Amino acid sequence: MQPKVKTEAEKQVVRIVIMDAARDLFIHQGVDAVTMRGVANKIGYSATSIYRYFSDKEQLLRAVVDADVLKLAQALQSTLTISDPLERFLQFGQHYVQFALANPNHYRMMFMTQHPPCDPALSSIEQNNPEQDAYAQLIGVVSNAFYAGIFKDELTDTTLIAQTVWAAMHGLCALQINLADDAWIDWRPMETRIEMMVQMCLQGLLKALPNE
Repeated sequence: MQPKVKTEAEKQVVRIVIMDAARDLFIHQGVDAVTMRGVANKIGYSATSIYRYFSDKEQLLRAVVDADVLKLAQALQSTLTISDPLERFLQFGQHYVQFALANPNHYRMMFMTQHPPCDPALSSIEQNNPEQDAYAQLIGVVSNAFYAGIFKDELTDTTLIAQTVWAAMHGLCALQINLADDAWIDWRPMETRIEMMVQMCLQGLLKALPNE
């Protein structure tokens, strides 16, 4: 049974409770298998009470993904004020990995759980707004480094650079989140793997490595 809610602040708390429950179910059961009744049962609410906050599963799913996308963008926002383009590039990657490992369920929901593609017309996230859109932030950080002339001359497609760097960061995060406790794999320390990945990326991208 849903507790009585009186204030807007209390309503927001209930929305977060519903979204947290839905996120966990979406990740572990798959989006198609989750029902509004299942979300309600997980938190001990009646099925009808959920509909007071979200009109259907699609709206609930969109709210969860949008909230997670915004949370990621906010976590990366501080790196955008770094003046040195290479240091900004490096810190952006570090903050991305830190966010993923500190918020594994949010990361799983955004990038490791199959769900319908984002329709910008339905999203509460403003596409290409660097205060809300982490992908736009990435493109901006890479473009800034490119125009500062730090990349090798043959690397001219900033979008391709950004997407390749993202793939490297994502692979590192996804393996750690899903397989960190797998006894079959003799993992090297996470910090060592991060350092190796950074060095490999820099060697492939930069005209000159730092301190050369």
